[in-house]
Parts: sequence; C-alpha cells; structure tokens
Amino acid sequence: FLLMKLTASQIDNLFKFTRKHYVYHYDVQSELVDHLANDIESIWQETPNLSFEQARDKSFKKFGVFGFMDVIEAKQKQMNKRYWKILLRFVKEWFTMPKLLTTILMFSGIYLVLQVQYSKFIILGSLLLAIIFESVYLYKDRQAQKKKTEKKEKIFLLEAMIGQTKGGFVSIAFVNIFNFIHVTKVEFSSLETHWLLLIAFCTTVVMIIFYVTSYVIPNKCQELLQETYPEYKLAKSL
Repeated sequence: FLLMKLTASQIDNLFKFTRKHYVYHYDVQSELVDHLANDIESIWQETPNLSFEQARDKSFKKFGVFGFMDVIEAKQKQMNKRYWKILLRFVKEWFTMPKLLTTILMFSGIYLVLQVQYSKFIILGSLLLAIIFESVYLYKDRQAQKKKTEKKEKIFLLEAMIGQTKGGFVSIAFVNIFNFIHVTKVEFSSLETHWLLLIAFCTTVVMIIFYVTSYVIPNKCQELLQETYPEYKLAKSL
C-alpha cells in the first residue's frame, strides 16, 4: 500500500481535537497528536478508503470509554514526581552553605520569638500580613494566567503546575496554620524547650518551602521548562 501522510491542516485538526476532549496542555497534546497521527497512517494502510475523520475517530475509540483521561492522569502523576524532585532540589540548598547560615538565623529568630510572652499574637499578625500580601500577589498572577489562556498561548503541564502550586501552598498551609493557632489555647512561651525547638524547626521548613514554591521555582520557570521540554523554545516561538 502507498503510505499516506497527514497534512499540516490535519495535524492542526488533531490538536484542536485533543483540546476539544479536555487536553489543555501543549506537551500532552503533542504526545497524543503524534500517537494519533501514526495510528491514522497505520489505519490507512489497512483501509485506505477511509476519510481522515473516520480514521481519526477509529483511532480515538481505541482509548476506550474515558477517552484521553487515562493518558492525562498518567502524565499528571509523572509530572508531579518531577515537580517534587525540583522542589526537593531547591529546598536542600537551604541546608548547605552559604544558605545554611540564613536558615540558622531564621530558625534562631523563630525560636526567640516563641519564647516571648504572647508570641501567639505576633505569629498570628505575621501570618495575617503574609496571607493578605500573597492574596494580592496571587490575584495579579491569576489575571496574567487568564490573559495567557484567552490568547490561546501554549501552556505546558509543568508550567501550569508551577502556577497552581504557588497559590496552593499559601491557601492550604498559611490559612490552616493561622486557624490552628487561633483556636488553640496554648501559650508558646510556656512550652518546654524541646517543643519550642521542634516548632521552630517545622516553621523554618514551612517558610523555606513557601519561599521556594512561591518565588524560587516561578522565577526559574523558563529555565526549568527548557530543561524538561527540549521542544519548549521552538513551541513558544511558533
């Protein structure tokens, strides 16, 4: 049989087809389009009389009743693992020189504050200010992301994950810590030293994770995307 190749407009149709079936990230779309294109060409070898749409739909049916959802879920799990490796890499830096000195100073400062009478209110006030500041920052960031979506810019899965995690950490960690401290009746200054050391250490780690997820990783987003996706630069320029 004569091998039939897909045209540029048919490839474009496949990208639109994947988006129509809830695949929003360009890297996942590309992988699926590549798979569909190869499969369509194989189908045409067996039944060359089928139209492009018929061959495409026949290929899509092979994904089963849930369509592309299993592929999306698998890619998200894979990228989640990669994201946590990136996060761990940057967090580890805070426990090596020269950043270790800043970490020790942060830990010591928190430990000293915990020993002050009514330290609970100092911590609550600091958390409230952080939540307000970050909420404003996240609102502006969400508006920027919305404009990207409206312009139909190519968004990669890791890129979306970096943006989502940046907002998620604040809403989950800071708000929950604020609520927990607010409802507890314990005065930190009355606790034994080992408890104060543990709380200071945990707070230091939370602050480092917050800084890494909200500032370090987003600022290195382009670098990380180029490291993860060899096609990133080319895709963004198209």
